Amino acid sequence: MNGKVYLIGAGPGDPELITLKAVRILQTADVVLVDDLVNPVLLEHARKDARIIYVGKRGGCLSTPQEYIQKQMIAEARAGLMVARLKGGDPFMFGRGGEEIEALRAAGIAVEVISGITSGIAAPASLGVPVTHRDSAPGVTFVTGHSRDGNSVNWQALAASRTTLVIYMGVKNLPDIVAELLAGGMRADMPALAIQSGTLANQRQVQATLQTLHAAMQAADLGSPAIIVLGEVVKLADIAAQAAWVAQAA
Repeated sequence: MNGKVYLIGAGPGDPELITLKAVRILQTADVVLVDDLVNPVLLEHARKDARIIYVGKRGGCLSTPQEYIQKQMIAEARAGLMVARLKGGDPFMFGRGGEEIEALRAAGIAVEVISGITSGIAAPASLGVPVTHRDSAPGVTFVTGHSRDGNSVNWQALAASRTTLVIYMGVKNLPDIVAELLAGGMRADMPALAIQSGTLANQRQVQATLQTLHAAMQAADLGSPAIIVLGEVVKLADIAAQAAWVAQAA
């Protein structure tokens, strides 16, 4: 009989921000396929005899082909094994979990998704920034800054949406994104925040405006992996409190 695959969200980085269900599955899995951004501390929850397969994927770096990862999961499950696919954040939030569940279902493999806390919520929250607010942000839009064809995001339409924008993988294309948002009517002084390595002890952030964010990030030497937040809610950021927490954790 075939085994089963679990698509598990490892959370945003802080090893305590993983669900109890995810830990339980890791403790019983025969094989664990691990993404690059997963905190390695989480592998302490894996069975001592579990086989760990590193299938790192990170923008701008040599990555494991997605097709190989899917074939590997199918092969392991067909061998009757319980497979844990450990992915940073949430499997269905820019984690290619949709592609993987399609491939597994097509192969007749049982699959279950274990949601995780996505960095687009957790990183701003670490600074006291809610992505929605009844007074200033009636909604939130999660969007990638690195699309497959480079043209799939209508930034000008998003500028008019009046929602908080949370941008994943947007550091490389930030100047173009800013230009498109300004062309769409977003205010140049819209509060902006970039958070690198969110929820980890080495988290760093820059608070600026839409127009000045790129220059501020360059001045601070802040780069990927980073979450970018645009909207009035950024005004609620408590940078001093987060700095005190980091100092205490160190």
